[in-house]
Amino acid sequence: MRGHRTFLIALAGMLCLTGSAEAQTAPAPKPSAFESHVVAANGTRLHYVVAGRGEPVLLLPGWPEDWYAWRHIIADLAATGRRVYALDPRGFGDSAKPASGYDMDTAAADLHAFIGAAGLARAGGIDIVAHDLGAWIAYAHASAYPGDVRRLVLSEVTIPGAGPPKPIPDDATNVKTWHFGFNRLNGLPEALVSGRERVYLTWLFENKSVRHDRIDRQAVDEYVRAFAAAGAATAGFNYYRQTFSDAGLKRMRERLAYPLPMPVLAIGASGGVGTGLEDSLKGAARDLHGVVLPGCGHYLPDECPAEMTAAVRTFWTQYPVRTQ
Repeated sequence: MRGHRTFLIALAGMLCLTGSAEAQTAPAPKPSAFESHVVAANGTRLHYVVAGRGEPVLLLPGWPEDWYAWRHIIADLAATGRRVYALDPRGFGDSAKPASGYDMDTAAADLHAFIGAAGLARAGGIDIVAHDLGAWIAYAHASAYPGDVRRLVLSEVTIPGAGPPKPIPDDATNVKTWHFGFNRLNGLPEALVSGRERVYLTWLFENKSVRHDRIDRQAVDEYVRAFAAAGAATAGFNYYRQTFSDAGLKRMRERLAYPLPMPVLAIGASGGVGTGLEDSLKGAARDLHGVVLPGCGHYLPDECPAEMTAAVRTFWTQYPVRTQ
C-alpha cells in the first residue's frame, strides 16, 4: 500500500511539474536538402517537406507525429532517385488546424486537392506510403480517388469497421489501444492533456515502441511542439471522434465493400498490429500483400526506417504497375 501511495505521489509531482503549457520550441531542424513548403488545398493550408529528384512518392504520418517521423525514410528514398513529399495532413504538424474537417471524406478530399495543387497529378497516379492514422486517410483517399494512386503502402493500423466487433482487450492489447477510446471522449482529453503533452506523448512512445531509443529527445521535442500548438490536440482527437462515430464507421464499411484496384502492401510490426492490417483489408483490395517486420514496434518510420524502406522498395520491385 505504501508503494502504491508513493507511486501516486510521484506521478502527481510529475504532472504538477509539467502542468504549465509546454514551451513553444522551434521546429526540429531539417537537413539542408529538405525543402519546406505550404500550399492551399480544399479550403485549408497544408505544410509539406520535399527532397530528392525523380518520380514522386507521397508520405503521410501517423498520430501523434508529423512529417518529421519520415526524416530517415525521406533521405533513403531520395537517395534512390525519388522525389519525396512528406505531408502534414489537416491538423498535423505545421498545417492549419481548422475547427472542422476531420472526417475521412474531407481528409481524402484534402489529399486529392494537395496532389493537384503540388503538381503531382499524373496518368497512372503516384506512389503513396502512409502510417497509422495517415493510413486511414490514404485508404479513404484511394477508395474515393483511385486514379490518384499508383501503388499504396499502409502501415501499423487496422481499418475501422472491418470484421466483427472487437472484444474487451486483454491487458497487453489495452496498453497499446486504450487511447482509441480516450481520444474520442468530448472535452476530457483536452482537459487532462493540456500542459501535460510531454507526459502523454512520452507514455505512448515508450509503451507502443520496441526500439525505444530510436525516438530520441529531438524527435520527442518536435512531436510535443507540434502537439502543444493551439488547436493541435483537438484536431488529432477529432479524427478519432469522427472516424469512430456511427457515421464514420458506416462510411468505412461502405468503402470496404468496394475493393481497391491498385496494388496494396500492408506492413505490420511484430511489436504492433502484426498481421492485423492485412487481415482487415482482406476482400477490400484486389491485389493485397502483407509483411510483418520483426523486432519493431508501432512507430515504424522512427524505429525501423531501414526495414520499412526495404519492404516498400521490395514491394515496388516485385509488384510493378501493370500495363494495359
